[in-house]
Amino acid sequence: MQRFRFILPLFLLLIFVLCFAPTAWAFCGFYVAKADAKLYNKASQVVIARDSDRTVLTMANDYQGEVKDFAMVVPVPTVIKKEQVRVAEPKMIERLDAFSAPRLVEYFDEDPCAPVARRRSAFLAVPSAAVNEAESTRRDRSLGVTVEARFNVGEYDIVVLSAKESGGLETWLNRNGYKIPRGAKQLLKPYIRSSMKFFVAKVNLDEFEKSGYQFLRPLQISYQSPKFMLPIRLGMINSTSEQDLIVYVLSPKGQAEITNYRTVKVPSNVNIPVFVKEEFGDFYKSTFQTAYTKEGKKVAFLEYAWDMSNCDPCAADPLTSEELKQAGVFWLDGDSPSNAPIPPNFRRSFPVSNVFITRLHVRYTRDKFPEDLMFQDTSNRESFQGRYVLQHPFTGEVKCQAGKEYKRSLPRRFEQEAQTLAKLTNWNIQDIRRKMRLTIGNLTSSWWETLFSWLGIRM
Repeated sequence: MQRFRFILPLFLLLIFVLCFAPTAWAFCGFYVAKADAKLYNKASQVVIARDSDRTVLTMANDYQGEVKDFAMVVPVPTVIKKEQVRVAEPKMIERLDAFSAPRLVEYFDEDPCAPVARRRSAFLAVPSAAVNEAESTRRDRSLGVTVEARFNVGEYDIVVLSAKESGGLETWLNRNGYKIPRGAKQLLKPYIRSSMKFFVAKVNLDEFEKSGYQFLRPLQISYQSPKFMLPIRLGMINSTSEQDLIVYVLSPKGQAEITNYRTVKVPSNVNIPVFVKEEFGDFYKSTFQTAYTKEGKKVAFLEYAWDMSNCDPCAADPLTSEELKQAGVFWLDGDSPSNAPIPPNFRRSFPVSNVFITRLHVRYTRDKFPEDLMFQDTSNRESFQGRYVLQHPFTGEVKCQAGKEYKRSLPRRFEQEAQTLAKLTNWNIQDIRRKMRLTIGNLTSSWWETLFSWLGIRM
């Protein structure tokens, strides 16, 4: 009993330190907003679920236009068969986006005169109709192109090609109605030299109409290869502007890293003025652009890294086991769903339930990102999140000495928040100061008026 009486106060003290000490505010707040992929007009999202040399790749693009004009060519490391492809639901990617998005949290200062121990509340045109199959095969061979597979999945018609030289592949694509952009030949060469195959998908209009969907659904491919990469160069052929790519890597080990480009963490864990709550989307876009420019526009940004069994604070509920399986996670306990793209021998020999997510945000152009993204998985399970803090001041009446000292400390805190916001976003400091307001009772005053008032200076 004596030991219990000694341990209990220590336990309560530990709770107090973790939840109230300024250096520990990182995980005691409430989630209030997020900066998800909807912020970006040209944003592609890719989910990579990988364990050892086995990969499930889900691709969601931001294609806007007539579906009859849509087609895509994706280099893949091996021949893909029909049973390795499925159409995924967009909701799954939306859930991953919401769960891992940079987030805004807020805290409320306690009454400085209250007892210390009180807890806070706290991307090509559509191919034309097929020609005679035998004649087509003969022509293909003369070009050094082999049709390795041809099938339909959902609303997509898919062809998997191999080629001996880029000129023949370019000719094949043009003959079959794929009006590829000028310059594609040179970009195709490295993939052919690496013996990669080409996954070509277009929309089957009849099947698309039957599906009842308004937008194209993501395509999900599973394959086995030691190559852990994501081809991005072909997507730059007909683009002259910056493109945003958000990659969600799911692994049973830990963080995934890009090996051929430097990765930096987005600015995080900083206090910013409370008015940003109403402008968080603009705030994060400006913050990202400022960091992107500062780093020479040639780095990848880590926005989130976390064990998916929990979150703190949570921008969205953690994904269920079924949702994770839909995202391609094939190493979870129990049988996989019958419609999951898992080829033979994809099951693990022992049950594992760990899923660690790494969210990487890459803004790229042809001159700054001349190579495809190469990854490696690691055992690093360090948690990280893009997280921004609103600290609301106490606005009630204070009469004690601690309360007076608290009020005298606020102007310096507000100015620091303004300076931090200006540095993060490159916004004008005077505009920031004009927007900063404090509400005290029914009276709203600017930060400097409040400062003068607390100093006893009448304006």
